[in-house]
Amino acid sequence: MCVAVCQPAFLFLLLAYSDGAEAEPDASELAGAFLASTPLMEDLRVLSDEIGGRITGSAANERAIEWAVERFRSVGLAVETEPYQMERRWLPGSAEVAIQGDGVRFAPRVVAVPFSTATPSEGVTAPLLYGGFGEEEDFQRMGNTLDGSFVLIETRELRDEDGLLNGLFVQYARARDIELEAFRSGAAGIVYMSTRPKGLLYQHKAFLGPRNAHPMLTMEREGAQRAVRLLQAGKALEITVNIDVNSGGSYTSANVVAELPGSELPDEIVLLGAHLDSWGLGTGALDNGANVAAVIDTARQIQRLGLKPRRTIRFVLFNGEEQGLQGSLAYVRRHNKELDRYVMAMAMDLGTGKITDFFANGRSELEPVLQQLLAPVEGLGPFRFVNELATGTDTFDFMLEGIATTVAFQAASNYPSNYHSESDTFDKVDPVQLRLNTSVIATLTYGFANVDVTWRRHDRKQVEALVNTLELKEVQKDYPPWQEWFSGSRGRSD
Repeated sequence: MCVAVCQPAFLFLLLAYSDGAEAEPDASELAGAFLASTPLMEDLRVLSDEIGGRITGSAANERAIEWAVERFRSVGLAVETEPYQMERRWLPGSAEVAIQGDGVRFAPRVVAVPFSTATPSEGVTAPLLYGGFGEEEDFQRMGNTLDGSFVLIETRELRDEDGLLNGLFVQYARARDIELEAFRSGAAGIVYMSTRPKGLLYQHKAFLGPRNAHPMLTMEREGAQRAVRLLQAGKALEITVNIDVNSGGSYTSANVVAELPGSELPDEIVLLGAHLDSWGLGTGALDNGANVAAVIDTARQIQRLGLKPRRTIRFVLFNGEEQGLQGSLAYVRRHNKELDRYVMAMAMDLGTGKITDFFANGRSELEPVLQQLLAPVEGLGPFRFVNELATGTDTFDFMLEGIATTVAFQAASNYPSNYHSESDTFDKVDPVQLRLNTSVIATLTYGFANVDVTWRRHDRKQVEALVNTLELKEVQKDYPPWQEWFSGSRGRSD
């Protein structure tokens, strides 16, 4: 399907070999396997088009679990599901608003923020206040008038060229302060202006996740901008909010775990994962269906080539990632007694932009190893090595358990504008770059399964030293997973 398009990339690989890169023949063969026709894109099409958006706890998510089990079995691996308890069920229903004032009434499109509470069936009507960009001075300006009101938070338009760190991730950093301050001040609820133009909606979970106790919405950008202009012109506005959600207590979900036993060191484990779940507005193609398909195809090509890794490679499709890394947390707790035997844990999770960096997550001793193992695909680089902590994906709890982890950082490409949105669909995936990324990660996975290991699992004190060095405590002190780490209820205990 992409042989002609992939030809230049294949030449890059050949150049890497001819330049004297020291690569094992098996690793080189594996690196090239993804540039031919494989079922990778068909797997992604079925997952995104036929199963669709797959919120943990939904019927679609259950179908995705069954599909993933079947795909791993078709590869020839032993596979099982590992059930665990999710803290709180949240599935969206309808969400509607009407904004009214003197001579004005309109009903912009909205979507409930995940873990928003429902309203009574007749809805809730309250004053709508302009909250600016949710800065400290905005809350000072509103003062006591915020008590019992909905606050409309303005946002800057998100552009792909702003990238991940300066664009998309800024939203998450700001949400903490906005939500905590709004509800401390007695706000009845929050309405975020969509950062995406042309009516596009998306879903990011409330900062406090399952612990949120208020209604929260994202409103189409153009309708929210109209409301802002009216409020700034001195119009008094009310908002009627009607949110229906399927919300309840704990329930059972499951991770999908497949395994390729090691030929010499079967007790030692290299883990490659991706999260199977998504939010439900789009079909979860970029986040994270593309990388689910990549993990499955990595297993498939290692098997097809008859490669025999020295260590066991475990392929895990986690659930509950969008709800706060729940599946990977359940995994490390379930497998706690074997964690001393883990050599490396990796996760794929940032769409299909080109891989540019690898986070060493505070383990500087990994940099020369990463350089060595990436030699077969150095023509797809260059790759930089960043000795900082990547916390927003499923390697987080492995890191807190002292296990060596690495996460690929990728070019933003079209990921920010489609992230968690109605437009996260199959057509947004770059099939060529996805194959190249899979080549890189598969090569690295197989390399870790064979390389001589010179590092060990960190104990609690070593992980604490790493966290303190990165000065995360003040920045993240209100984020529930970090609260659990600092209280001693999450991560390695000894």
